[in-house]
Amino acid sequence: MRTSRLFVLIASLALLAVLSLSAAAQSEPIVIDFYYPSAIGDNVATIMDRYVAQFEEANPGIDINPVYAGSYTQTRDTIQTELNGGGAGPDVAVMLSTDLLSFIEEGHILPVQSYIDASDDPAAWVGDFFPALLLNSYDADGALWSVPFQRSTPILYYNADMLAEAGYAEAPKNRDELLEIAQALTLPNGERWGLLVPFAGGFPIWMFQSFAIASGRNIVGDTFTDVYLSDPAVVSAAEFSRALGTEYGVGPVGGSVWGDTPTAFIAGQAAMIYHTTGSLTRILNEAPFQVGVGYLPSGPAGADGTGYGAPTGGGNLYIFNPVGQERSQEELDAAWQWVTFLSSPEVQADWGAATGYVAARVSAWDLDPLKSLAAEKPQYGVARDQLAFASREFTSYRAIDTQNIINTTLSAIISGAEPDAAAALASAQEQIDALLAEYK
Repeated sequence: MRTSRLFVLIASLALLAVLSLSAAAQSEPIVIDFYYPSAIGDNVATIMDRYVAQFEEANPGIDINPVYAGSYTQTRDTIQTELNGGGAGPDVAVMLSTDLLSFIEEGHILPVQSYIDASDDPAAWVGDFFPALLLNSYDADGALWSVPFQRSTPILYYNADMLAEAGYAEAPKNRDELLEIAQALTLPNGERWGLLVPFAGGFPIWMFQSFAIASGRNIVGDTFTDVYLSDPAVVSAAEFSRALGTEYGVGPVGGSVWGDTPTAFIAGQAAMIYHTTGSLTRILNEAPFQVGVGYLPSGPAGADGTGYGAPTGGGNLYIFNPVGQERSQEELDAAWQWVTFLSSPEVQADWGAATGYVAARVSAWDLDPLKSLAAEKPQYGVARDQLAFASREFTSYRAIDTQNIINTTLSAIISGAEPDAAAALASAQEQIDALLAEYK
């Protein structure tokens, strides 16, 4: 009898221990590792920390671990290094929308389509995003994989005081007007540039897309195997991009460096620049002159006298569930909660006002602080309205390899190292066609 009671006591204590451990385990918050980049000079970390605090207060069972990972390229490389080395990587990350195919092919990310389909009104949820900002979010079968967050287009910034002094009352509408104003405002010996376009630094493709689109041919088509580099319109765009520095001298040969461009503009060392709308808040806050903002006038004048065209750009939110490092359903659900919070109209309205990035949700523009700010400073609405002239940012299968070919080729052309633009682009087209042959 005593032995039986002792057995029951031991068994009861063991059960209590298991239950206690289970309860303790359940009380532990889910930790979401969140990697994010920045391509602008604002204090993004402070803004992110504020969002983390707001989210955690509303979701006490979830902790967000925000990790600033550098530039977009550094963020992508960091994640790939961790995952290829057998590490877990992040649970959620902001990466370029054009990184999508690479991470799908590598089996690292989770499509968000199932979460959207399970929502109360999937069509309304998707329909609240600007269509142009979703162009790089779908796979070939039409499934949505990533959610727009810090989205942008490049826009034209101009020193309105300088233009007015030179007799120009409004922004240029096509590339002839752009060149005329740039030449009129350029001072000799690099004292002041008329136009800075950040082609330099090894990644000219994004800015170049504006010139190609506005000339009549985007370098990417409707599928992930359509690449158009040898098209006459693209060749013309490349030759004009090069001539800005080599022939017309309105900017440095080869273009300006990305990070130096807004700084030079603010300092009065450039009359006009091409740069991301994500730099808008910084430029408006720091420039000691009237800042004008306009659509990119990168192409020849059409029937209406305009030559507008721009790519979309910026980063989307990705949920990671890599093969061999699969998350639990609870972790994936928590990651989705964080994604929906960051992409919510309320956060998008705040994010757009704080940085200048285009608030990706249509309804965000009816919310403060963005609503009031856009009414006070119409510059904030320019990138949003330019979406009517925006096209898909370049991506393809083998995206990293194809982009490397394009960037190397464009850098050689625009710097003047490769004088025959048509031949160089034809060679690049052949290389890319060979890479993509297996996907056609």
